[in-house]
Amino acid sequence: PPPPHTEILLAVFYTKMFSTLTPIMQCFFSLSFHSMAFRWSLGNHENFALQIADATNFYITEKNRNDIKNGSILRLTTSPYQTAVGLHERIQSSSMDAKLEALKDLANASRDITFAQEFINLDGISLLTQMVESGTDFGDLLSFTLTAFVELMDHGIVSWDTFSVAFIKKIASYVNKSAMDTAVLQRSLAILESMVLNSQDLYHKVAQEITIGQLIPHLQGPTPINDEMAHQLYVLQVLTFNLLEDRMMTKMDPQDQAQRDIIFELRRIAFDMEMEPNNSGSIEKRKSMYTRDYKKLGFIVSWARIPPGMLALDNMLYFARHHQDAYIRIVLENSSREDKHECPFGRSSIELTKMLCEILKVGELPSENCHDFHPMFFTHDRSFEEFFCICIQLLNKTWKEMRATSEDFNKVMQVVREQIMRALTLKPNSLDQFKSRLQNLSYTEILKIRQSERMNQEDFQSRPILELREKIQPEIMELIKQQRLNRLCEGTCFRKISSRRRQDKFWYCRLSPNHKVLHYGDLEESPQGEVPHDSLQDKLPVADIKAVITGKDCPHMKEKGALKQNKVLELAFSVLYESDEYLNFIAPDKHEYCVWTDGLNALLGKEMTSDYTKSDMDTLLSMEMKLRLLDLENIQIPEAPPPIPKEPSNYDFVYDYC
Repeated sequence: PPPPHTEILLAVFYTKMFSTLTPIMQCFFSLSFHSMAFRWSLGNHENFALQIADATNFYITEKNRNDIKNGSILRLTTSPYQTAVGLHERIQSSSMDAKLEALKDLANASRDITFAQEFINLDGISLLTQMVESGTDFGDLLSFTLTAFVELMDHGIVSWDTFSVAFIKKIASYVNKSAMDTAVLQRSLAILESMVLNSQDLYHKVAQEITIGQLIPHLQGPTPINDEMAHQLYVLQVLTFNLLEDRMMTKMDPQDQAQRDIIFELRRIAFDMEMEPNNSGSIEKRKSMYTRDYKKLGFIVSWARIPPGMLALDNMLYFARHHQDAYIRIVLENSSREDKHECPFGRSSIELTKMLCEILKVGELPSENCHDFHPMFFTHDRSFEEFFCICIQLLNKTWKEMRATSEDFNKVMQVVREQIMRALTLKPNSLDQFKSRLQNLSYTEILKIRQSERMNQEDFQSRPILELREKIQPEIMELIKQQRLNRLCEGTCFRKISSRRRQDKFWYCRLSPNHKVLHYGDLEESPQGEVPHDSLQDKLPVADIKAVITGKDCPHMKEKGALKQNKVLELAFSVLYESDEYLNFIAPDKHEYCVWTDGLNALLGKEMTSDYTKSDMDTLLSMEMKLRLLDLENIQIPEAPPPIPKEPSNYDFVYDYC
């Protein structure tokens, strides 16, 4: 006979059909199971049970047997009670290795409510709390002890109000340590989170042990934070928000009361439509609703530690009440992004308020040397708040344009500061003018302005730099010329266009590798790649070309009706050869037009004047200048070259080694 833990393949057909069988058949099924136990010499069949043989290992009971899926594999194993008794004894073993294995098994088995009920009946919860309070376990032993505790408590069998202050202090101590094992930290956060959400009495006890200052290092430190841990940290931060109320009731600090009221109002405005009218509900629903909203608002720092404190909260509240649609849009936009791309509204508002105070010198004494005057602040009763509302929307827009992550927060703030400063230099007369100016100062425009200013700096306008630029330009122009000629050697397919109607006829033209002949000829259809020289019937020696004509001066553009085609006019050019013979072109696009006109002019020894050439020259020249000046960074370049020394009186120092 097989041992008790042997896996048996019981077709779930029998289990699924059990509830549909007649009482007689159900009796027969039960007798069949008992007969199997008897045939395998398994005495006391009540000591054995069936488990689903998958990752869950849930026991089969009368309550869940109808949930079994067809084809599931069932395992014959010891009953929940026998397993609980065995684990209760094993976790008290004096052997550390045996105890660790027992705690691993307990953490895994505790997910099943049937086992959990039996283990709790053996006073297992008290045993685990005593193990934690003793402080003798650490590392994996402590991690699996806390895991088992969390799994057992999640079933809701035991009330959270039964735990002592000593246990709470011990769990809180694991969170308050700056360097703590990640697994222990996560389990400790989960326990404190459940205490806060499930017990009003424990809520106050936990509040005395945990503060925001002790939680923030876990978000900013080197310890990796996953989504579940971040969720729990936000719950405990919400706890500290509510703790303000308790402190206010004793100290009667109106400032803290005002802060708390504003935060709850911000939450109400942003998420009132999503919240249920009745705040009561399951623990999971309240937990999710309680933490989700504060996470979306981005309150991960303490505003009280960052001046100007209440001014930032006042600005946020004004924005939420007077620009409600924009406020809700920003909060929901950020909450729908990936975590790393979220722009935290709370942190952004605090830092932005601080920045605006610095720009406008709020709180500083008046200076006789300062002559800045901004008339727009005299056009509205709440001008600073409106100023903030415009700038917070700018910050969110710039964040999206930069595709920023949380690591780029300071970079975004620097760009926003530059945008605001540049808009203020024009002294807008109204807030609307200021807002309009900001719309023209996108992140892309700021990059262009920075590049232009960098090139116009004094260093780039000094005589040595200008001489270097003049020396490099011919090299760059020769490089552009070679690129154009290489493109002509590859060739281009052109479309024939008559004055009456557009015809789907094509012809191909390319320059010979020796740059002496233009090969061209008609095609039946547009080619997929290059057309060989041999297949092009006609030739035009480059030496016979007299001039290149563009635009309306082209003969094929002087035909009746051709001038009406403005787009075609911009792409037209002709090659004049012999006396009055022309080879007429209509380029497929502006890029090909520039390539061919530049290339033909280069063949004739003329200057390449297209916009494409100017753009290439600026780009390549700028890159080459930066590369050549790379080693001279932070070195003062003299305006004039050093003087040439006088010739020596003799040249006796020159030796002839021959």
